[in-house]
Amino acid sequence: MISVLVLTRNEEADLPGCLASVAWSDDVHVFDSMSTDATVAIAEAAGARVYRHAFSGYAAQRNAALAACTFTYEWILVLDADERYPAASVPALKAFVSSASDDVGAFRLKRRDHFQGRWLKHAQMSPYYIRLLRFGRVAYHREVNEIASVDGRVEELPIAFDHHPFSKGIDHWLARHDRYATMEADRLLEERNGAFRFSWTKAFFAGDFHERRYHQKGLYYRMPFRPVLKWVYLVFVRRAFLDGMPGMRYAWLQTNYERLINRKVRAKRKTGRV
Repeated sequence: MISVLVLTRNEEADLPGCLASVAWSDDVHVFDSMSTDATVAIAEAAGARVYRHAFSGYAAQRNAALAACTFTYEWILVLDADERYPAASVPALKAFVSSASDDVGAFRLKRRDHFQGRWLKHAQMSPYYIRLLRFGRVAYHREVNEIASVDGRVEELPIAFDHHPFSKGIDHWLARHDRYATMEADRLLEERNGAFRFSWTKAFFAGDFHERRYHQKGLYYRMPFRPVLKWVYLVFVRRAFLDGMPGMRYAWLQTNYERLINRKVRAKRKTGRV
């Protein structure tokens, strides 16, 4: 009834847990970005269908996976290797899919981020993500922190899955976000040079949640004092302090991520790499 797509690159530590959480599906696909560790062997041993494709960007990789994989079912649950789908929610997921009307192109699910043994219930920036797709109705754009464009309505499900972004340690998280910051800096400079247009009207009134988010993100990166604004938002609006010290540490990490993007933008401008 539901196919599963897992995107990987050197995920030998996290992939076994992810695949175990979706063992209820008889159609699991692993789309691998040329891993050099045991990722492919683990996927094959678990019975998943494995595809290998050189990484060319986060949105491009997801689009390539949707084009290359031969899915058995119309609906596809998309996960990363550090994510888990709880077994208790599988019956509900199948029930929603079986009753979905033809005009529904995708579903949003709630993602629960975990840090230092605690669910960051308040500190998360955006808890809802499009992860259940109707085949042929979704495409991705924006090569970092990609956004899904959906042909049809997007509905929100009262179902949550778990995300463990620090499963490989905080050093791995920092290295990954250093790469993200470089990509965000490149994107930001392109936007400031007029390569992309954003609308205040669409940022607040577009009917689609992810279209609103796309324009909000574009406008947000043009705001002054962005790291301070993010800290204020996470701590005082989202109330990250209610998640205890893990929540406050996470808010600090996210604030430093914004500072890192700004530093990379300044460095690229100074060296003429604009």
